[in-house]
Amino acid sequence: MKNENVAIALLHYPAMDREGNVIITSFTTMDLHDIARPARAYEVRRFYIVQPVDAQREVIKRQLNYWLSEEGKKANPTRHEIAKLVKLAYTLDEVVEDVERERGKRPKLVGTDARTYPNTVSYSELKKKIERRDDEWLILFGTGHGIPPDLMNTFDYILEPILGAGDWNHLSVRNAVAIILDRLFSRNRCS
Repeated sequence: MKNENVAIALLHYPAMDREGNVIITSFTTMDLHDIARPARAYEVRRFYIVQPVDAQREVIKRQLNYWLSEEGKKANPTRHEIAKLVKLAYTLDEVVEDVERERGKRPKLVGTDARTYPNTVSYSELKKKIERRDDEWLILFGTGHGIPPDLMNTFDYILEPILGAGDWNHLSVRNAVAIILDRLFSRNRCS
């Protein structure tokens, strides 16, 4: 994989509701497939799903087990391939420990948000850092109304917001993952 030093994680916890309260969000089937596909297309090493609710984890495990089975592989070889990238975790700390155990180095944490923070970096700046291959990277995506600011403030970097043609930037996490991975890793970027 070209971007072996990069993993991504979808955080169902901690997440925020529209009032800014910390909540746990629910898993959706679309998130698994629609995030694993660009993860594979842009050759990131792993796609973690952080979900602490056991009932939700069972739904995720059933889907992964099917797509990783011989029956799932025969039914849809592409989904079998992308399912191999997915790993389930209870917490963000567990993800960080897993990356460190597998790769021998604690990853740099990169948050994504529609807001700007003091440690915000541009896509081109982060791309250059990743391409040096000196560090492991974990790019974090929020669900609900985003990752709580207290947690965002602990990250090494925050990617600049995705800016469209106007001032509206409320994208689904699936759209955001695809756009961000394209901006960081596409072979046919204009800039």
